[in-house]
Amino acid sequence: MNRLLFLLMVLSSSVHAQYRYGLNPMRMEQYRDQVKVNPQKELVNLEQAIPGIVLDIRYATTNNFTGGQIYTLARAYARKPVADALKRAQEDFKKEGVGIKIYDAYRPYSATVKFYEIYRDTTYVASPYKGSRHNRGCAVDMTLVDLKTGKELAMPTEYDSFKKEAWPTTPVKNPLVRRNRQLLISVMEKHGFKVNASEWWHFDFVGWEKFEVMDINFEELE
Repeated sequence: MNRLLFLLMVLSSSVHAQYRYGLNPMRMEQYRDQVKVNPQKELVNLEQAIPGIVLDIRYATTNNFTGGQIYTLARAYARKPVADALKRAQEDFKKEGVGIKIYDAYRPYSATVKFYEIYRDTTYVASPYKGSRHNRGCAVDMTLVDLKTGKELAMPTEYDSFKKEAWPTTPVKNPLVRRNRQLLISVMEKHGFKVNASEWWHFDFVGWEKFEVMDINFEELE
């Protein structure tokens, strides 16, 4: 068999396997063309756009529920309106002496597929048949840090906990933890986000439906 033909067949098979759940996410060339027409759909580097924001991109490490490194770069991107809203939230948090720490933001669709195939409970991981708000650049996983010490504020659970205690509606006895969770949720909701029903750290941007599922690696965005 011709070597070039063989390589094309392997590539086609790989792409087919990755997208076997019926979605055909946007790739880099389509994304570039779209942003030229509508700059609001640009993926913005949050670390560059929001002064003082802290990154702890867990999927660029092995410190996550998969136990493996999913990303090769520790980056946080979000669509421009999402980044703008998050910047306004950061300003309000500062008034309370706290700041934003990001665990994850835009997530390539291929990562969502990996998550689902490792842990198939869609209470906690997105369905690859629909894609995630993260895949649209319209969700952030986050917590708050004390601006003086840099330490994370006490919250009901650790990040990526699959326990009911992680649900934002689960009662919290500790008054400090309860206050911290309420502060996080109230400020984010004020600025156009909605907390996920099973994850206190996950916030979807209201209006996410206007943005497409993407499968673009961070290296392509650099």
